[in-house]
Amino acid sequence: MDTHFICNLFRENAWLCVSVTFVVLWVVVWLYRDSLEIEDITDKYVFVTGCDSGFGNLLCKKLDRRGFHVLAGCLTEKGADDLKRVAGPHLKTVLLDVTNQDSIQKAMEWTKKEVGDNGLWGIVNNAGRSLPMGPSEWMKVEDFHSTLKVNMTGVIAMTITFLPLIKKARGRIVNVASVLGRVAANGGGYCISKFAVESFSDCLRRDINYFGINVCIIEPGFFKTAVTNLDPIERELHRLWNQLSPEVQASYGDKYLDRYIKVQRLIMNAVCDSDLTKVTNCMEHALTAAHPRARYSAGWDAKLLWIPLSYMPSCVVDLGLKLVLPRPSKSV
Repeated sequence: MDTHFICNLFRENAWLCVSVTFVVLWVVVWLYRDSLEIEDITDKYVFVTGCDSGFGNLLCKKLDRRGFHVLAGCLTEKGADDLKRVAGPHLKTVLLDVTNQDSIQKAMEWTKKEVGDNGLWGIVNNAGRSLPMGPSEWMKVEDFHSTLKVNMTGVIAMTITFLPLIKKARGRIVNVASVLGRVAANGGGYCISKFAVESFSDCLRRDINYFGINVCIIEPGFFKTAVTNLDPIERELHRLWNQLSPEVQASYGDKYLDRYIKVQRLIMNAVCDSDLTKVTNCMEHALTAAHPRARYSAGWDAKLLWIPLSYMPSCVVDLGLKLVLPRPSKSV
């Protein structure tokens, strides 16, 4: 009786059982495939930009401990010296300004001598800036350019200049975007630049995958780094406000700036994660996995808030941001 009942139950739900079995097998295979790593790490070279502090600095230390030959691009001599003091003999630094093509070219020539016939296994385009951020009407064209030339043009210039070395090693290109490259929550150049990094990386991945090169996108949520430091954010907001004409200031109202800053403080204090390894672990996986992912979302807010929100209709995103941000005094 029990056997007959079970057979009838299976027959009635055959497709469900097959579907569940397929999903379980797919997950097991995916997890196994995702856990496989490359060999001969100690023979591989990785170039990282933006290593003075934050994600880049931490990543260099992690890769150095793993046995990679790490080539760290630092903007300042102090940043380079501080990093060399705490790293092993396989980590070397070079001064690099990603907004200057001559600086990029010099770094590439230096890297070419360092890697020799091995080629460059990986480049991590991590250097970036966030400010100024604020309402779009408060910006001048120069405010957009100051961010775009680092986050967008800098990433493209570094990638194209170093591509022959990466092609030689059939290596990896890891570009740091942001959840704000999926949901445009702020005015200014930051969101625009991160949308551009997403687009550039997708196009590049499809163009060069024939040569055995993988392109990975890192999409961090909000983390406690120099990018999310409240003091410079508030200073920039005051600067932007003070450069507005009296007419524009009047349209927002005297209390708008204080309310806007209060919202920024609330958001940063509520969602910023202090565990930077959640991001660097994604970068490390992109460089060491036998089968790296096309995209990595780092942080609970990225996985549970920003990425799901990016799939919502625009009206839902607009309404959510309208409820959070202050309303100008002369809004209609």
